[in-house]
Amino acid sequence: MSRILIIVQNLPVPFDRRVWLECKALRSAGHQVAVVCPKGDGDPGYQVLDDVQLYKYRPYAPGGSKIGFITEYVYSFTATAWLTLKARRRGKFAIIQACNPPDIFWPIALWYRVIDRTRFVFDHHDLCPELYESRFPDGPRLPYRGLRALERRTHRTAAHVISTNESYRQIALTRGGKSADQVTVVRTGPDPSRLRRGEADPQLRRGRRYLAAYIGVMGPQDGVDIVVRAADIVVRELGRDDIAFTLIGSGDCFDELVALRDELGLAGHVEFTGRAPDEQVNAILSTADLGLSPDPKNPLNDLSTMNKTMEYMAYELPVVAFDLRETRVSAAEAAVYVEPNDVHDYAVAIIKLMDDEPRRARLGKLGRLRVEQELAWSHQERAYLGVYQRVLAAGRRGRAGG
Repeated sequence: MSRILIIVQNLPVPFDRRVWLECKALRSAGHQVAVVCPKGDGDPGYQVLDDVQLYKYRPYAPGGSKIGFITEYVYSFTATAWLTLKARRRGKFAIIQACNPPDIFWPIALWYRVIDRTRFVFDHHDLCPELYESRFPDGPRLPYRGLRALERRTHRTAAHVISTNESYRQIALTRGGKSADQVTVVRTGPDPSRLRRGEADPQLRRGRRYLAAYIGVMGPQDGVDIVVRAADIVVRELGRDDIAFTLIGSGDCFDELVALRDELGLAGHVEFTGRAPDEQVNAILSTADLGLSPDPKNPLNDLSTMNKTMEYMAYELPVVAFDLRETRVSAAEAAVYVEPNDVHDYAVAIIKLMDDEPRRARLGKLGRLRVEQELAWSHQERAYLGVYQRVLAAGRRGRAGG
């Protein structure tokens, strides 16, 4: 039995669904698993959940400015290094897996490689240089070059890289300098046995005929403002008062988005739930008629896989999305694709799909089938555990050789 540490900074566990699925996969394979991550609301500093040890620090997010990012990363690195040391007191780690963003944890992995011969696996969730470009399109180039350097160092420190899609894999091979046998694609597939459509709750439509739902992070690059503005077009310009919008999640832009809704006079049409428990999410997505993926085209989103899109598909919801490269890979024929970043066309696409029930049903069934046959975590889990088998075997050969 090997002891494994997973480091994640941008979401608490088990709220981070991908990391929690990875934890459960490793436990089912007989490994001991510890996690260092930020706290969620009400979380203790240490707990054991389903035999996974969770070490958590109080999150610190000073804002979305460039200085704020640096301050947050310094704080997160320090808190993570301290909790990693606490976790290490229970025994050495065979592997440390770091998930990004940010790309700053390679020095911790390097230190434990020196003192314990611990191997490092990098789980590549986001493109930090492209995230910077997307948030600060006219920003100075020095931070971008610094992020590229951190990304390169993270890749080259890793014994193996796990990429969430083929676009990320190509970046590992080119910018990261990894060989093909050092990179494995493991998609963030939903669990169809847990995420599945249940009984609808008509009250969640709030007196309207249809319900459009969004679930996910609400940051500057996520396009949730597009949903609010599209809802305004649907209601004010196109005269449709029969569609309710429910937006699940939180993030840096949450307060601004609520203010935008209120400024547009849409409080009766657009509901923000904040972060919601699984039971509420299940009820909303089981009632909704379509799922919204409003991610605008930018350097990050075009190459990234959107987890929400696949969650909609698991709930048999047709998806309205902008035409992005990796969104098409995920959703295939289960989505309606709109010219990138055109808010008016996005609003029109919502109405057209709402008014075409046979098409909604067909797209929903195609999405569910795609999840079950290709995208589900059960198909990805084998590749994930295969990475650990190879890295652990290489570690044993290395120790035997010297």
